[in-house]
Amino acid sequence: ALSAVRPALSALVTATDLAATALRGGGKLAYAGAGSSGLMALADCLEMLGTFGISPDRTPMLFAGGADALLKMTGGVEDDPALAATDLARAALGPQDVVIAVSASGSTPYTLAVIQGARQAGVKVIGIANVADSALLQHADVPVFLDTGAEIVAGSTRLGAATAQKVAMNLISVLVGVQLGHVHDGMMVNLIADNAKLRDRAARIVARIAGVDTGIARVALNRANGAVKPAVLVARGATPDAALARLNSAGGMLAKALKTKT
Repeated sequence: ALSAVRPALSALVTATDLAATALRGGGKLAYAGAGSSGLMALADCLEMLGTFGISPDRTPMLFAGGADALLKMTGGVEDDPALAATDLARAALGPQDVVIAVSASGSTPYTLAVIQGARQAGVKVIGIANVADSALLQHADVPVFLDTGAEIVAGSTRLGAATAQKVAMNLISVLVGVQLGHVHDGMMVNLIADNAKLRDRAARIVARIAGVDTGIARVALNRANGAVKPAVLVARGATPDAALARLNSAGGMLAKALKTKT
């Protein structure tokens, strides 16, 4: 499963550029899928908020059957294009947006209906599938083929196919985070510290980058309303307003903002 991702690296880079451009321009990066493939897409979608602080309204998830299917997965919802139309309308995607559509077979009716409607709305499609020349790959703007072959347990695409899909989407989302400036020196500098663990992590990140102790880092975080990037600049002597201005001028890139004067 892991080795199947390597031949797709070039396509994944192209997918990353497309996704990052959409988010940078104020658009959305949606995810779509059903069954095991949908679960892989959902896992990556949720991490856009948890790891990179990107608002959920910018990363809608179109999952066949919705929340009910997460508690009891049923196959019927995968075959219902009407569900796809409803979910697509709810996501309100347009020409400035991108959708990552995932299907092991590349022929799941729900997923194909999503991309058909998306393309009609001018949305760019990244298609990830494990069957060559499948409909999903043929209709995607950026086709990503993961050649995982036959499953060890026949038909159980949660194994090889889903594992390769998860790795592929890990790469896309992390590289998107890097391009948007949400990763600095291997650290999550756009995380939302909404629990004790993450508040502690945020303080350690600020302390390490700014070169201060964690006490000063916590004060800086409080002054920056919990946002890591401006807190780093505040810990180095900037006012909160100046920190935000420097970050805006730097396009949200902390490394660039650190090189500017207070």
